[in-house]
Amino acid sequence: MSPPPATVHTESLPGLARKLQCQVVVVDGPDRGRGVPLEDRPVVVGTDPACDLVLTDDRASRRHLTVFIEDGRFVVEDLGSTNGTRYEGSALTRARVPAGATLKVGRTFLRVQPVPQRVELAPSRARRFGDMVGESLAMREVFAVLELAAQSDVTVLVEGETGTGKELVARALHDGGARRRGPFVAIDCGALPESLLESELFGHVKGAFTGASSQRAGAFARAHGGTIFLDELGSISSAVQARLLRVIEERRVRPVGSDTDRPLDVRVVAASRHDLSSQVAAGSFRPDLYYRLSVLRVTLPALRARREDLAPLVAELLRRRGIEPGDVEGPGLDLLLGHDWPGNVRELRNVIDRAVALAPRATGFADLAHGLSVGAHGDDGASLAVRTDLPWAEARQQVIDAFERTYLRALMERCEQNLSAASRVSGVDRKHLRALVRRHGLRESDD
Repeated sequence: MSPPPATVHTESLPGLARKLQCQVVVVDGPDRGRGVPLEDRPVVVGTDPACDLVLTDDRASRRHLTVFIEDGRFVVEDLGSTNGTRYEGSALTRARVPAGATLKVGRTFLRVQPVPQRVELAPSRARRFGDMVGESLAMREVFAVLELAAQSDVTVLVEGETGTGKELVARALHDGGARRRGPFVAIDCGALPESLLESELFGHVKGAFTGASSQRAGAFARAHGGTIFLDELGSISSAVQARLLRVIEERRVRPVGSDTDRPLDVRVVAASRHDLSSQVAAGSFRPDLYYRLSVLRVTLPALRARREDLAPLVAELLRRRGIEPGDVEGPGLDLLLGHDWPGNVRELRNVIDRAVALAPRATGFADLAHGLSVGAHGDDGASLAVRTDLPWAEARQQVIDAFERTYLRALMERCEQNLSAASRVSGVDRKHLRALVRRHGLRESDD
């Protein structure tokens, strides 16, 4: 079975009548991996063989604790155990805990963990959602989920490789929902150091730290009434994770250095190019934050997994550049289909931009076909190999010469050997370009 385009941890997605399913799982200790469903009746954990979840940990009591659902919340009650039950470092007798809570019993760690459920929807009839385009079954399944998600404020976690369009998903959800008139604020959490990230997310008051010469509203405050998009969440520290969890749970934000909370009305869309569930399992990402973010988890397919979308994507990219594409077919399309696209749609966009720049008189895709370059293909690509058997300077010069020869040949061909046009397209001074062309033995026309 192919991986699902989306999973859901809740019944709050409109149109999906399902109940939140959870389990109590041993995540560390002698019985790691053992678990039991958490349904309508209490689950008893201990070493007694009659318990629902039986432990072999000699520091756990025979009937150590029970977990049950009360008014839609998870309740943990210690059953008078010898060594106690600990949650977030403190001993508990009875407490309500959120999904993702981790409990310590002797040498064993238990987690109340939602069971992700596959979202089963008929593929959308639409071939686009927002600025995303796709005719493949994989993308139309994603569109069907996003169309449903846009009807509510459900928190969405978007996962996928670099360049698959995670921010486009966030923008489309914002533009297609009731918050479209509110602000859309995007933050790349991986691009900021921790010292700046907290201030950028939550804001700060004047004098909160060295250099805070004035008050600043954070991203959450700026997104009030709209949508906040948090990209690359897998890279944030545990301290920022803790503050972020509080803001998302309470819908209140406290700027750095302030004693006052501010209420928030904001939709959260998060994204990561890494599998956050794996980071939860490894202990580097808080499980409670993960479950708060992955109410609806959407996985975007890589471009190599939906090659049938290449032709419509190319056509769309050309139209956005003012070129009517015509028929996207032939050798140029074959070249694109043969590439693995490690950079996904972002890489395809760069390839099309480069091809358009090298063909200023192009009136359709066919005029770009011979100028497309998506990697080391053919003789020119092979000549860019690095010779490690040569001294540094000589090997470096060979690579530079090969690059200049490859670039100039394509440039002059697209500009019909017109040196002045090639100079304008490439941004290289005309005299310098003439010298390069002559040095590499390429033809040029009289201007």
